[in-house]
Amino acid sequence: MADRADPRDPEMDASALYREEIVTDRRVGTIRMMTPIAADGRIDEKRPMLFVGEAQMLTSVGPLPISFDIEAATLSEAVAKYGAAAKDGFERAVRELQDLRRQQASSIVVPPPGAAGAFSGGGGFGAGGGGKIQLP
Repeated sequence: MADRADPRDPEMDASALYREEIVTDRRVGTIRMMTPIAADGRIDEKRPMLFVGEAQMLTSVGPLPISFDIEAATLSEAVAKYGAAAKDGFERAVRELQDLRRQQASSIVVPPPGAAGAFSGGGGFGAGGGGKIQLP
């Protein structure tokens, strides 16, 4: 897909317009059929149609929407390639989730502001000090 525009510059690019149509079998997922159009609404034959598949991955926290490009020239070709493209999209999503988990697990925990005083003086933690286990 196209690069995201700078949100500070909300001008649309009249040379990169697409009309979207959604195709679904109401069972597995959807395909967004992106037809290139000129600024006057006529189909732009110079640019190719784009097909974007959509599905949901069920996770422990609920459904996760997955979006993936389908390399195809026609809708029938996109429908035929949907399964393989969806599998690649799911695998990419799983890798990204694993990377996020690894990043989260290896992140450095920084104490909140003001907590540094609890670690100073007396060589221990807080008022108890000494680093020894204390029983009531």
